[in-house]
Amino acid sequence: MWNALKNAFKIPELRDRILFTFLALAVFRLGVYIPIPGINIQAWSTYFGALSEGGAGGFIGFFDVFTGGAVEQFSIFLMSVTPYINAQIMLQLLTAVVPSLKEMLKEGEEGKKKYARYTRMLTVGLASLQGFLISFGLSSNTAIMAIPNRILFVLLSTSTLIGGTMFLLWLGERITEKGIGNGISVLIFGGIVARYPASIMQVVVALSPVQWAILLAIAVFTVVAIIYVQMGERRIEVQYARRVTGRRVYGGVSTHIPIKVNQGGVIPIIFSSAIMMLPQFIATAFPEGSGGRNVIQSLFAQTSPVYILLYGGMVFFFTFFYILQQMETHLMVRHYEGFVKKGKLRGRR
Repeated sequence: MWNALKNAFKIPELRDRILFTFLALAVFRLGVYIPIPGINIQAWSTYFGALSEGGAGGFIGFFDVFTGGAVEQFSIFLMSVTPYINAQIMLQLLTAVVPSLKEMLKEGEEGKKKYARYTRMLTVGLASLQGFLISFGLSSNTAIMAIPNRILFVLLSTSTLIGGTMFLLWLGERITEKGIGNGISVLIFGGIVARYPASIMQVVVALSPVQWAILLAIAVFTVVAIIYVQMGERRIEVQYARRVTGRRVYGGVSTHIPIKVNQGGVIPIIFSSAIMMLPQFIATAFPEGSGGRNVIQSLFAQTSPVYILLYGGMVFFFTFFYILQQMETHLMVRHYEGFVKKGKLRGRR
């Protein structure tokens, strides 16, 4: 593994991509510690601690991990890329029922650029709504506001949150273009991993050596099992008809369609988590201690049966939906006159 890393840095283009990715992650982590203007940080820290121990504690803790600690800092990146993920979900669902959107994706690079532009526009709209709900809900707590004017606070906070989300979207696109991997996924991964050192230290202090060893063994087994399932695939053999064009012979060869065991990956979980955050954001628009806020927070708490059923149902739905979106290989196979032999399913693991 170390030899592979050393060899990667010997290739100039790959080295530049790796360094650019780390630089982008450093910018992201720096932004997490820049608070939104007009916030009393000490008052927010006290309020955040109370929220973490209250009915919304599960959601606040989960969202704070998802954003890499941006919630605890009330950072300009507080909303992270959740509006973009929600925009992607909405457009993908619309693509399945709106023929014009589906045809747009088949128009090559121009169609994809237009689709990406629609995604950004929808992201701005969702970020505006989400940012307004957060800002308006917090504006009822005068201790948190460092600006006496409530309207000015809401406008400043909302615009800053929108700007932070759109900057992360831009940064993610630059990572995809000039770095390693999918930029948005890299940012989410970087935010989650950034909390690992502190979490590991808390576990080390709280557990005995035997408990720590058991937990480490479970963690290693879990990682190995996930990799094993993720790498597993079923290969369906496909035959192509032989064609003669002039003096050349085309086709007559066999290949395979790789069908992964976990075709959906983590996308359904990310989509479902992003949607389940929305009710809690809506709850912030209600005054602290009001009936509407308490009802929403109790219904959509992570330990609530309603939350568990909805979350599980959405994971199943998005798994099937995402697989169906990907599994259009049969159209390409049919176009090139390919076929699977009749009889018992032929395939290799």
